[in-house]
Amino acid sequence: MKQWLFLSIAIVSEVLATSALKSSNGFTQLWPSLVVVAGYAAAFFFLSLTLRAIPVGIAYAIWSGAGIVLITIIGWLVLGQALDFPAVIGLALIITGVVILNVFSKSVAH
Repeated sequence: MKQWLFLSIAIVSEVLATSALKSSNGFTQLWPSLVVVAGYAAAFFFLSLTLRAIPVGIAYAIWSGAGIVLITIIGWLVLGQALDFPAVIGLALIITGVVILNVFSKSVAH
């Protein structure tokens, strides 16, 4: 079960880093830039720990899919970015894909 904790930490770290990327203003703002660097470092570190137990393709699909959905939600709620109907459908398909991987795939180590 540790691998799922590590993957969750990797996802949250990547989402925090990506969220701070806009505020870093091209790495000209110190604190947001430090959040970006630390967040991505933590994300890759914990993703590497995840790969001890979960195949890389599966782990990366879950990591990137969850990250896309979470970043889109943050962009919508915090940054006021609009989501049209096709975007919502696309996000629903990403979520569906991650659920199918976790529930039905024998490739995922449970």
